[in-house]
Amino acid sequence: MRWSPHVTVAAIATDAQGRFLLVEERIDGVPCLNQPAGHWEKGESLVDAVIRETKEETGHDFTPEAVLGIYHWQHPQKDLTYLRIAFIGAAGQYDPLAPLDTGIIGPRWLHPEELTSARLRTVMVERCINDFLAGQRFSLDLLHTV
Repeated sequence: MRWSPHVTVAAIATDAQGRFLLVEERIDGVPCLNQPAGHWEKGESLVDAVIRETKEETGHDFTPEAVLGIYHWQHPQKDLTYLRIAFIGAAGQYDPLAPLDTGIIGPRWLHPEELTSARLRTVMVERCINDFLAGQRFSLDLLHTV
């Protein structure tokens, strides 16, 4: 069998109060928090994927401004490998009537300190927030479609 990692995108957005846009979702029936994130789909660019995923999971438009990082994570209990491309950007227009993906409870705006006791979907959620707070940024020019 051929090894095939899951390629995902994630949106990192903050508001004027320093809160992060997160998604509360149910994973295996348990509520947890994640950045708006999901799988890269055939035929779309990585930028298009993060815009789509943010809208589908939060009802917010998203304008990517930079790449935060590329993260490799091996699920500790499953034979799953993830490659996450995280984007920094601005959350825009919010549509409270937008249909959200299955399993999504809804968007949440939280300060970093509110996450210390929260159940996070993966360690990548905290790592992305820490990298953002540390000022890590890469130009979108890093990405090329050929």
